[in-house]
Amino acid sequence: METPVLGFEQRCPRHLFNTNPRPSPHLPHSTVVSVRTLTTPTAATTVAKPPAAVVAAAQQPPRTKPHSKSFLTRKSAISEIEQSPDFLSSLQRLARVVKVQDLNVILRDFGISGRWHDLIQLFDWMQQNGKVSDSTYSSCIKFVGAKSVSKALEIYQSIPDESTTKTNVYICNSILSCLVKNGKLDSCIKLFDQMKRDGLKPDVVTYNTLLAGFIKVKNGFPKAMELVGELPRNGIKMDGVMYGTVLAICASNGRCEEAESFITQMKAEGHSTNIYHYSSLLNSYSWKGDYKKADELMTEMKSVGLVPNKVMMTTLLKVYIKGGLFERSRELLSELESAGYADNEMPYCMLMDGLSKTGKLEEAKTIFDDMKRKGVKSDGYANSIMIAALCRSKRFEEAKQLARDSETTYEKCDLVMLNTMLCAYCRAGEMESVMRMMKKMDEEAVSPDYNTFHILIKYFIREKLHLLAYQTLLDMHSKGHRLEEELCSSLIYHLGKIRAHSEAFSVYNMLRYSKRTICKDLHEKILHTLIHGKLLKDAYVIVKDNAKVISQPTLKRFCRAFMASGNINLVNDVLKVLHGSGHKIDQVQFEVAIARYISQPDKKELLLQLLQWMPGQGYVVDSSTRNLILKQSHFFGRQLIAEILSKHHFVSRTMVKSRSEPKFSRGQRGK
Repeated sequence: METPVLGFEQRCPRHLFNTNPRPSPHLPHSTVVSVRTLTTPTAATTVAKPPAAVVAAAQQPPRTKPHSKSFLTRKSAISEIEQSPDFLSSLQRLARVVKVQDLNVILRDFGISGRWHDLIQLFDWMQQNGKVSDSTYSSCIKFVGAKSVSKALEIYQSIPDESTTKTNVYICNSILSCLVKNGKLDSCIKLFDQMKRDGLKPDVVTYNTLLAGFIKVKNGFPKAMELVGELPRNGIKMDGVMYGTVLAICASNGRCEEAESFITQMKAEGHSTNIYHYSSLLNSYSWKGDYKKADELMTEMKSVGLVPNKVMMTTLLKVYIKGGLFERSRELLSELESAGYADNEMPYCMLMDGLSKTGKLEEAKTIFDDMKRKGVKSDGYANSIMIAALCRSKRFEEAKQLARDSETTYEKCDLVMLNTMLCAYCRAGEMESVMRMMKKMDEEAVSPDYNTFHILIKYFIREKLHLLAYQTLLDMHSKGHRLEEELCSSLIYHLGKIRAHSEAFSVYNMLRYSKRTICKDLHEKILHTLIHGKLLKDAYVIVKDNAKVISQPTLKRFCRAFMASGNINLVNDVLKVLHGSGHKIDQVQFEVAIARYISQPDKKELLLQLLQWMPGQGYVVDSSTRNLILKQSHFFGRQLIAEILSKHHFVSRTMVKSRSEPKFSRGQRGK
């Protein structure tokens, strides 16, 4: 009888149900092989055969016994459903014939042939009719995830929480792999943690999948090491593949000591090192240009019979360049040329970039000219490096000319190249070329990045196109890019100069609410701008939040401006905030505020509140202000005004008496 291999569903031989005419290149066309099923005497002896047994089974002669009638009926049904223009109708009609494993065959065929919409419809039908297995979910998530991460997650989340299917390791590996491949590593790790809480027992594939996601993640090393630390607790030992992944993570984070430690551990456990392991270790040395260790590694590798490939020799070149060994770099470049490994521009670009960034522009230019003379295949990156190098050396005319040549030579340019050419035109003051590049980016649907916006804003400020710089900054902010304080501060200053005070305040707010601590001087700078523009209510917000870091002269200027023309309903609040910050309010400001209140009798309550507050804080009205209040006391209540002014007089006498008392030292008091 036919019994399923442990861990897999029972199903018919895959190649027999495959309606796509693609015979395996490894097996004779007539050979019957099933990786899902094995023929065993009884169900009680069900065991998974090792790979060697499967290979042996593949080498057995073709079966002579004809297939059963039900088998042939199911095979025919699969073919009919797959080829039907309305497969759902055929499926409905043949629902009693096909089994779950047959439907899984159709599902996979739809995925392989790119029938994504049909695959989704089939999966929905299988769910509605209760004809799903673990393999159904695993396959569906794999194929759907290649097109839509959200849909793959939706399929996974549709599995009931209480079902053991949700923690099936193959299904979990499928959805985790989908998230990693689509760059959703944070979501992947959160889901993995939830899976473990729900009962998932991860296997080596699970960890290999997760670790692979950290290779290109900035600062991903600590989290990757956390995962490695989990392995012993789950009874999992690192294999050669996992060591390769971990070494690649070490390399991408410049962790050469950790990489060396893993290589040592790997050898101690009896794993053989291959060229990819050595390549990752070599790459880790390139961060600091440790050419001594790199040379030792190359010697060791050759001693075990491994021949350096193109990747390793190019990585060694990177180590030499980083270490400043330019003569050896040139020699190695010649070796790459002799071996046929310098057929593209990459090694030339690396050497040109290293030379130009250490002030050796002419030597870099020689390499560039030599590369062009040899007709080395280039996608324009070499031009981009030389343009940037010429700009750094302030040779803007040459940079501009090379940028124009690049535009003519290369129809398609990536964002890095476009930014480099844009920078050259901006530094050369070529407005027409700048506008042409921006139009080209729009036409090619190239989304600007942080560098694009930064280049343009600096250029517009330099050209005194401050409002255009402001609009560009707004666009940059709307795209979610981080704002640079120095650039924003410069723009705020220039917007203030052209009396675009509201725009300057908008820039300040964008920077302020970008979840970062900004320089104290910037608060004072925007406050001067707002006072100058008479945006005193906005200025009050700045003072209220930052009074303790604003200088006393600036606070005095703000107070004078607000008392004279600020919102009268906020005058008392402003005075209290200034006093609370430690600022001493002078008598003139009280006189101006009181005069404004007296001129508007409907503000009687605000005047009385101010007069009652002043003595408690050590402030009193002077004689001229006192006389002004008494003249208008009939508006505010003569008796109440008399009582308040009496308190002012008492506090004034106390203050005078305190100032006139002689001051004694401790020794004098003792005598």
